[in-house]
Amino acid sequence: MRRPSPTGRPTGGRPPRPRAEQAEQLGFEGMPERLFVCTPSKLGAYADCPRRYRYSYVDRPAPPKGPPWAHNSLGASVHTALKNWYALAPDRRRPEVLGTLLKGTWVREGYRDDEQERDAFRRALSWLESYVAGLDPADEPVGVERVVAVKTAVLAFNGRTDRIDSRPGPDGRPELVIVDYKTGRTGLDGDDARGSQALALYAYAAERVFRRPCRRVELHHLPTGTVAAHEHTPESLQRQLTRAEDTARDIMAAERAVADGADPDEAFPTEPGPRCGWCDYRRTCPAGARTPAKDPWAAVERPAEPAADQD
Repeated sequence: MRRPSPTGRPTGGRPPRPRAEQAEQLGFEGMPERLFVCTPSKLGAYADCPRRYRYSYVDRPAPPKGPPWAHNSLGASVHTALKNWYALAPDRRRPEVLGTLLKGTWVREGYRDDEQERDAFRRALSWLESYVAGLDPADEPVGVERVVAVKTAVLAFNGRTDRIDSRPGPDGRPELVIVDYKTGRTGLDGDDARGSQALALYAYAAERVFRRPCRRVELHHLPTGTVAAHEHTPESLQRQLTRAEDTARDIMAAERAVADGADPDEAFPTEPGPRCGWCDYRRTCPAGARTPAKDPWAAVERPAEPAADQD
């Protein structure tokens, strides 16, 4: 007669099943692979340079970054000021409040000196004043700094949109529009909006979150006051989604290779080029270290005035 164990179960009998057999019994065999959790910046990091992706998301502890960039500080300050402008009641959304809003959100890191920082602040304020002059304070966006998320067979995507508007579509029914603010020195055109994977993924996700069509994406370039726009189709959104899924598969394959003992440098190769000078990990990366470094304030520096002709 079997003696009961302290748990009340009989001892002895058949040995426990092997783990593989247990997994099969529980239905683990044939389960789909894990979804790749990502944001636009995560996908973009790998597309720009697999080595930069590795330094950002794989290596732990992550290598130290370089100094902060002034253009990132400027962009973050402007974005947050616009977010806070929309957080005000409509009757308080007036141009004269922008100075206070910008001061409250201003990020000071990366500038060459106080003079350059003050100049950047004045420029940013003028961009904001010009931009909100073209907005109706009574318009309430569907979302401001709104996170949208969607799952596919490969991706668990989430991203934070600058703004989601609702506007009449071709048939008069409301449709969603993705708005992305840009503060870089270079102007943008329709090709930039059409080719932006981030904007397409935002539109794809927003359409499913809000259950309303979302095909139009816009880049609002505050320094020039221009709007670069593109009207997607379901097919073009699907192409961008497929491209993102292909990138995710490449990333997961590289991560598995490293986990199985592959050389991380071979699994995540470098993509040397001009952008190496702007990389946070330039000092860590052997290829990047051979590229001349950019000053942290280089992207906000005003172009030099042409020299006057000498008589």
